[in-house]
Amino acid sequence: MDENSKVFVISIAAELSGMHPQTLRQYDRLGLVSPGRTSGKSRRYSMRDIVRLREVARLGAEGVSLEGIRRVLELEDQVSALSSRVRELEAMLADELLNRPGRRVFAADIEGDVISLKAGTRARRSNQLVVWRPLER
Repeated sequence: MDENSKVFVISIAAELSGMHPQTLRQYDRLGLVSPGRTSGKSRRYSMRDIVRLREVARLGAEGVSLEGIRRVLELEDQVSALSSRVRELEAMLADELLNRPGRRVFAADIEGDVISLKAGTRARRSNQLVVWRPLER
């Protein structure tokens, strides 16, 4: 089963998370955990939602307010998305370096003249601006 599959009804989600169904409804209204909906508008929770509900319960038990929990979850989601993007960019950079060895990089000297540099080398002066733009594919 995929962790994002919306399969659990609210009673099962409440049991799996150790919460009352009314608490899950409140968290949905507050936007802490937003389950999917069926065509009949009933809630369907995924395993990822259950894990998030447990995290909300853990933070609440540690004394964090609901607004604090919302902010922590928002920041965790942001960190996760940014980490994923960094991995994606690192893979793209590795592919680029493997596929195009010896490419040239260009820099501008103090007078504005363009200087060609071999990939992996640095401009000699600290006041030079290095500009790199990937080729169109």
